[in-house]
Amino acid sequence: MTRSDLVEELANRFSQLTHRDAEHAVKTILDAVSDALVRGHRIEIRGFGSFSINHRPPRMGRNPRSGESVAIPEKRVPHFKPGKALREAVDARTQELLAAPQAKKTNHPAPVTLKGKGLATIARPTGRAE
Repeated sequence: MTRSDLVEELANRFSQLTHRDAEHAVKTILDAVSDALVRGHRIEIRGFGSFSINHRPPRMGRNPRSGESVAIPEKRVPHFKPGKALREAVDARTQELLAAPQAKKTNHPAPVTLKGKGLATIARPTGRAE
């Protein structure tokens, strides 16, 4: 889901909100989360999860081309930990999908994963006899 998908979903669920209002609401929430993380605060949304900052200590790395050692400075990186309700909901949906009976079996080959230009795409059977 992208930011624009989130705006669309919000505008569709709440008919009293215009698209511009939904866009402003999403921007305000994301800006507030970003600002709090930049200040080093922890954000907890019950049932969804928590955002925090992890500190990565400085370390010595290696340049893969030349093999020489490189000093990597310490970093602060955002971290998301899903809440219990979100983990359980995702797990339950995964179990439902795995337990669902297979759709009508056909003589078509299984979908093939093709990789190109860094993107993975799936070739699906067309349903036509070949």
